[in-house]
Amino acid sequence: MITENAGDFNRLEKEIYKFCCKIGCELLKTALETWDSELAQSRDRQIYRHKGKRKTVVKTVMGEVEYERNMYKHRSETGEYEKYVYLLDIAMGKTGNGFYSGLLSEQIVQASCEGAYRSAARSVSELTGQNISHTAAWRVVQELGKRVEIDERSVKRHETTKKLEAKLLFEEQDGIWLNLQGKSRKEHGKSKEMKLGIAYDGCISLGTSKKTGKTRYKLTNKVACASFESAEKFVKRKEAVIAKTYNTDEIEMRFLNGDGAAWIKQSISDETVHFQLDPFHRNKAIRSYVINPEVQEQITELLYEKKIDTLLDYIEAMKNSVEDEREQENYGTLLTYFRNNKDGLIPCHRQGHNVPKAPKDKEYRRLGAMESNIFTILGNRMKGRRACWSIDGGGNLARLLCLKFTNKLSDTLSNLTSLVLPHRYAEEIEIKMSAKQVALREGKGYNGFKQMTIPSEMKWLKDMVSMKSLLDF
Repeated sequence: MITENAGDFNRLEKEIYKFCCKIGCELLKTALETWDSELAQSRDRQIYRHKGKRKTVVKTVMGEVEYERNMYKHRSETGEYEKYVYLLDIAMGKTGNGFYSGLLSEQIVQASCEGAYRSAARSVSELTGQNISHTAAWRVVQELGKRVEIDERSVKRHETTKKLEAKLLFEEQDGIWLNLQGKSRKEHGKSKEMKLGIAYDGCISLGTSKKTGKTRYKLTNKVACASFESAEKFVKRKEAVIAKTYNTDEIEMRFLNGDGAAWIKQSISDETVHFQLDPFHRNKAIRSYVINPEVQEQITELLYEKKIDTLLDYIEAMKNSVEDEREQENYGTLLTYFRNNKDGLIPCHRQGHNVPKAPKDKEYRRLGAMESNIFTILGNRMKGRRACWSIDGGGNLARLLCLKFTNKLSDTLSNLTSLVLPHRYAEEIEIKMSAKQVALREGKGYNGFKQMTIPSEMKWLKDMVSMKSLLDF
């Protein structure tokens, strides 16, 4: 036995992990410098004039990798040398001196979406070979949030390549008020509403719970977007996000669910969009402004019977019949709210539309998932705990949160942060051996750990690998 207690084993595990990370950094350094040498040999010497080597650093999940790459002076079409370039940086798709690898960036973003930047930095530092600060985590989130925004704006709406087709699209929108800080607080006030919109093409059943007997459902092909922008800009962003996933030319009908806010109704662009007042907010308004249970029941019954004009007349009559000023004011507020959303008081599924048939693998259910999504996507991370945001900082994080909770974060970040290595680094390495060499290296007595190079300062590791087999541990 190497160790007699768990503490020793934990130390051993950490030391081995650090050692493996160190080897990985050396391998990556060698690969990058070899690639740079190949680019130097194959470059057009008439255009790129060699000006020596410069050091830079790439931060990876294994640790910081410091390496040298060749710098060149670039000759323009006019024949003049006008700027300095690094062919390796261009080939890797990176700019600037020092950067984070795509894998490390994704780890930081994933952790930042789960909790505060300090917690994210501590988590990443403990689980990788890299030590980062909360400021570094914030900067990575801001940079990638900006890239996501550019990616959203660059979507071509009528481009149909590799997009989903849906005859009916469900949309739900709502807002959440977040505290502001710094210059944003001075400009916009103590808080500002962040708008959130989701869209999906149906639901699939997750089965029935044995405890409650209720069937749970999952929204399919859900997309989401959020921002502090004005209503007009938000609608454009929302349409761009939808167009990135769906072929909008194939959408025949849209059902829109919201709490009746003016900015939500700006999504009603034509007769194919049908609005309904969110059932949660509608029923909450009835309970909040009507004290008498019998009146609540009567209002609910008129809603169910689709007698909207009678309902509005009934509420106005109740307002005029009560003597208490507070009750009159409450009835008046409810009456105004229902009049402003008269066309949406009847749910979409009961409005009598000729709804397209649902695909075989999914079903169409009633709208009303927005309150859950407000908390899941934004509220759980961005509201409470005395959290305050700037307009830009909160917007960048919100974009990443939308991607995370629609299962698109990993793929999006891979596309935005990937480094393209030469093809040979992705090829399988085949080692040819003679029959004699195979017997020496593949026999039962071969211990590959003894062949590894170990730093002199790690005497404990040398002692460990000198044993017959790791299985004896």
